[in-house]
Amino acid sequence: MTRSILITGASSGIGRAVAELFLAEGWRAGLLARRADKLEAAALGHANAHVLPADVTDPAAVDHAVSQFVMQAGRLDVLFNNAGIFTPAGTIDEIPLEHWFNSVSVNLNGMFLAARAAFRQMRAQRPRGGRIINNGSIAAHVPRPGSAPYSATKSAITGLTRSLSLDGRPFDIACGQIDIGNARTPMVEELGRRAAEADPEAEPQQTMAVEDAAKSVLHMAQLPLEANVQFMTVMATKMPYIGRG
Repeated sequence: MTRSILITGASSGIGRAVAELFLAEGWRAGLLARRADKLEAAALGHANAHVLPADVTDPAAVDHAVSQFVMQAGRLDVLFNNAGIFTPAGTIDEIPLEHWFNSVSVNLNGMFLAARAAFRQMRAQRPRGGRIINNGSIAAHVPRPGSAPYSATKSAITGLTRSLSLDGRPFDIACGQIDIGNARTPMVEELGRRAAEADPEAEPQQTMAVEDAAKSVLHMAQLPLEANVQFMTVMATKMPYIGRG
């Protein structure tokens, strides 16, 4: 039976790269994001691609998208819980409250809602079980300057991952987290542009191909449910993550 994966934030960046790779590997993929036109572009007309326009901050829309995908795919084997945003940089006293609330709404509430709907489906389906892969961030460990909303919400995802891992055991639901550092996505390129504007003398940020991040997600997803990558860090080799600043 063809395995199935639901990908949130599938219209661009890491989510799109994951969608393209899984489709190439023969998976049935549900592509979830707000804009249908971008999802159609990511689907590339693939027969195994299912376009699911939805806002991850809307509980009813997320539940409907999961149900719709399961009706088409038969079951849900994997959720790649990926949708996220990075708001403009600033110190905590400069950050508009709207940016904080938007970050929490998408990066935390959205991932909670997607995991909740997927967990419910995986618990009920037969054979029971599945896998949830949360896209965290190395920002939870080594934040960029001026990134309190993003770093705080990504730190919260680690707690969500641990809780889902524990609560999923009786139902054969595995949960792991991937922390990705500087994959070449539009978001990372924009952050690099902002950093260069702020300090033209600074060295350009080190990046890696987004396809290599997607391959890491594929490795996690392909494991049997008796094995789990609890936490994985994949990053540009020379980026300043380890070492003294």
